[in-house]
Amino acid sequence: MSEVEIRYLRAEEWDTAMALAWKIFLRFEAGEYTEEGIHSFLDLISDERLKKLFALGEYPVYAAFIGKEMVGMISLRSINHISLLFVSDVYHRQGIGSGLMEAIKEHVRRDGRKSYITVNAAPYAVGFYHAIGFRDTDREIMQHGIIYTPMRCDL
Repeated sequence: MSEVEIRYLRAEEWDTAMALAWKIFLRFEAGEYTEEGIHSFLDLISDERLKKLFALGEYPVYAAFIGKEMVGMISLRSINHISLLFVSDVYHRQGIGSGLMEAIKEHVRRDGRKSYITVNAAPYAVGFYHAIGFRDTDREIMQHGIIYTPMRCDL
C-alpha cells in the first residue's frame, strides 16, 4: 500500500469528507437502519451548523490520504466523543482506521481536558472498536432509527 498521510482536514475538503462518510454509511450501515435512521445520519453530515463548528475549530476532523485521494475520515465532538469514522471499503483492514484513531487520541491528549474517548459504535464497527481497546458501556441501543453500542477507551 502507498504511504498514508493523516492530517487535519482543510476547509475546502469538508464536502469530500462528508461524501465519503455518506458513501460508506450507505454501503455498510444503512441496511440495518430504519428510514428515520438513514435520514438522521444524512441530516448530521449535511448540517451547516456542524460545518460552522468545524470552521471555528470546535468540531475537529482528521482525514487519511493516499496521494491526493481521501480514503478515510474521523471527527470529534464534545471534546472526546467520536462522531464519525469512515474508511473507504477498498482500504478496510489496512490500518487506516487505527491511524485515524491515533490522531484523535493524540488530539484529546493535547487538549488535556479528558482522559478517555467515547463512541456510539455502529453494528458494523463494534469489532473494530473492541480490537483497538474500546469496551462497551451499555447494550446496543436504537435512537431516532440509529443503532449503536456506547463504548469507551481510556487514554
